[in-house]
Amino acid sequence: MEFFKALSINDVEITDGFWQKKQEMLRKTTVYAVYNRFKETGRFDAFKCDPNAKIAPHIFWDSDVAKWIEGVAYLTQNEKEPELEKIVDEVVLDIEKNQLPCGYFNSFYIAKEPQNIFKYRDCHELYCAGHLIEAAVAYYLATGKDKLLKLMLKYVDYIEKRFKIDRDTGFVTPGHEEIELALVRLYDLTKDPKHLDLARFFVIERGKSLEDGHFLDWADSKYSQSHAEPKKQDTAEGHSVRAVYLYSAMADLALRDGDNELKVACEKIFDDIVKHKMYITGGIGSTHIGEAFTKEYDLPSEGAYSESCAAIGLVFFAQRMLILTGEKKYADVIERVLYNGFLSSTSLDGKSYFYVNPLEIVKANHTRHASVKNSDPLPPMHRFEVFDCSCCPPNIVRFLGSLASLIYTYNENAVYVQQFASSSAKFNIGGKEITLTQKTTYPDSGKISFVASDDLTIFVRVPEYLDSGKISKNGYIPLNLKAGCEKSIDFEIPTMLIEANARVYDSAGKVAVVHGPVVYCLEEIDNDEDIFNIRIDKNTSFDLGYNDELGVKTITVDAFAKPASSSLYSQFSTERKKIKATLIPYYAFANRGEASMQVWSLVE
Repeated sequence: MEFFKALSINDVEITDGFWQKKQEMLRKTTVYAVYNRFKETGRFDAFKCDPNAKIAPHIFWDSDVAKWIEGVAYLTQNEKEPELEKIVDEVVLDIEKNQLPCGYFNSFYIAKEPQNIFKYRDCHELYCAGHLIEAAVAYYLATGKDKLLKLMLKYVDYIEKRFKIDRDTGFVTPGHEEIELALVRLYDLTKDPKHLDLARFFVIERGKSLEDGHFLDWADSKYSQSHAEPKKQDTAEGHSVRAVYLYSAMADLALRDGDNELKVACEKIFDDIVKHKMYITGGIGSTHIGEAFTKEYDLPSEGAYSESCAAIGLVFFAQRMLILTGEKKYADVIERVLYNGFLSSTSLDGKSYFYVNPLEIVKANHTRHASVKNSDPLPPMHRFEVFDCSCCPPNIVRFLGSLASLIYTYNENAVYVQQFASSSAKFNIGGKEITLTQKTTYPDSGKISFVASDDLTIFVRVPEYLDSGKISKNGYIPLNLKAGCEKSIDFEIPTMLIEANARVYDSAGKVAVVHGPVVYCLEEIDNDEDIFNIRIDKNTSFDLGYNDELGVKTITVDAFAKPASSSLYSQFSTERKKIKATLIPYYAFANRGEASMQVWSLVE
């Protein structure tokens, strides 16, 4: 069943360009910004498991720190970071000191509620365990230090005993999926089949019996994807982050077990997301109620939830499906998410973050809603350095740190270039060790050049925004590289007006401006007219410019605006004045103060 193999992050490095700048920002700013906020809020001290601590631990704080540790591991992959390693090693010592003799570790339950260990499904114990396992694997591979790994292996043995052997816990499967992915990673490292067996157990047992959530005030089993056995699910349901984590685990097992039923279920679910429930930015999860998927085409703009972690989770799912099936469409979705729904999560200075990523901000609504009780929450107009529920910042750290692993896949005969970034990668193709170098300024330019250390066939993905049927039958362009000789490909980077299905009510009759893989938006700071009065000319030309303050490309379009009027109501008029409107990349909005913004604009 396996078509592609993933390239380990050990074997690939981003060397220059767009994403290298983002990773350098991560190394110099973001990783420390997240650490400082977590230190101030007690997350690191929670690992001391002090029942009398001034700041009481929370049930999911272990996962926050674990994701940060995993991110540190990726940063140390190509350049040692002694200061960060010292912090990690201190946390590991706290875990070693406070881990129960049976192997259990969770800072909240050890410090505050030891009598309630493994009683409540939605209290994130297995979720936290999963992130600690992933951190342990990544840290061992990056540094060779195995103390955290050994501690987690002991914990996994205890989890297996309680859940799979004794079956004496208050629930069978985790409310928030994650440990399934971690156990597969642990299996890939150790080759111990019991770890894959336990991952399989948590996936296969889901949906066999109703397990209500402890904190939920409704018993909707779709919230935690427990409404049916995974093999029988065919639509994306419930909490969007939990969902894509489960679907990622299903794809993992489909690949390793050769399970065609799981594969088919994953394909149906993925198609449901992309065809019915995904924003143009690649964001998913359209409501704050349960942070969930809703019905088909329900994609409100201002009310979009579109959590940053959900965008990251969709990439996890898509990457696994790419490896499982070899189909290009999954790499296209990854690109959409990377440059839009994920990238919007972080401020341009790398210090603050969005939890939700709306497609529209109406500044006036924030004043109106301030005096209205029980109204639907409005999306924030600026990013925050930390949240009470701060899952997104450390997830951004680990995801951005591991980004290089998305660039290439390969099989026994060839390398497939799935994403475009200046990079250097090492492959074993046909028994030969080959280094492939990619150079590009993408997405500013579509020119991409390649050099290999030995003869090599590569297949370069044709981006979704180009008509791949006219360029290549299967969506990839083959290049036969001779050792040491450079070959280039030059894609057009078009600017287009995109419309949504008419059933997407918030976007009906409107257009979005897209330049290559990057979605653009109107922000009031750049425009003299009220942006909600701007109507983009359907026959517009597109003038590319540059905003020095933001460091991004801008697009100026021909547009119309209704003349100003003091009348509350007036007879309909077709009178318009011609104007120019300026757009910026969606990922760059909300970096210059609070302002109205929209992705979808009126068109004439």
